[in-house]
Amino acid sequence: MKFTTKALLSAASLALLSAAPALAQDGVAACLITKTDTNPFFVKMKEGAEAKAAELGVSLKSYAGKIDGDHESQVAAIEACVADGAKGILITASDTKAIVDSVAAAREAGVLVIALDTPLDPIDAADATFATDNFQAGLLIGQWAAATLGAEAANAKIAMLDLAISQPSVDVLRDQGFLQGFGIDLADPNKWGDETDPRIVGNEVTAGNEEGGLKAMEALLAKDPDINVVYTINEPSAAGAYEALKAAGKEGVLIVSVDGGCRASRTSRTA
Repeated sequence: MKFTTKALLSAASLALLSAAPALAQDGVAACLITKTDTNPFFVKMKEGAEAKAAELGVSLKSYAGKIDGDHESQVAAIEACVADGAKGILITASDTKAIVDSVAAAREAGVLVIALDTPLDPIDAADATFATDNFQAGLLIGQWAAATLGAEAANAKIAMLDLAISQPSVDVLRDQGFLQGFGIDLADPNKWGDETDPRIVGNEVTAGNEEGGLKAMEALLAKDPDINVVYTINEPSAAGAYEALKAAGKEGVLIVSVDGGCRASRTSRTA
């Protein structure tokens, strides 16, 4: 099971269309700010936004963080967009709380700000939000993983490869959805890492990229080499986890992820 970019591409297009009455004028500019420009999910989002901007006659500038979690680059991008006279900003925020002040400043300057994929905290800090239901996405892959393991789910050893220490909303929602779907009791559903179920080997952060996924997987394998289920925040981190498992000679490990393409789908059982 993979959640592709289709829903968010539609959301990006709808966001631009919603802003069209204000934006579709000669010389009007808008900005797209994504977490990275390497994750296939955001690459497709950028392609869709550029196509829609061309259709609407809007001048679109795109910005991205160096890695997933690069909050400072996103703040700088918002400031650049405001300084350039952009009328609209579409953003997938790396730090959903820390970005709020920058978003507020942009809105006060008359810029329409729309959150994509990752709701801000609080959600009404943006003018609008277009996103998949990340908790439901996590819930579905958790249910699928438990069903795939069958009776062995009761004895699973689970590695949780999350996004960032700051725990942005998308990170928490996917993690907690997966655990609930797998049948694990949540503690505080507003954060990850406080669960007490012995099936969870541990949580490591990945920065949403392949190198981070590899290092996180190596750390958890060192803690328990018998891990047989791996939850990952996204496809690049899943690809890194796969490489770590391959190097360790592990086969038949179930890897699940919410977004991305199919690079990680090389294990014997992958969602």
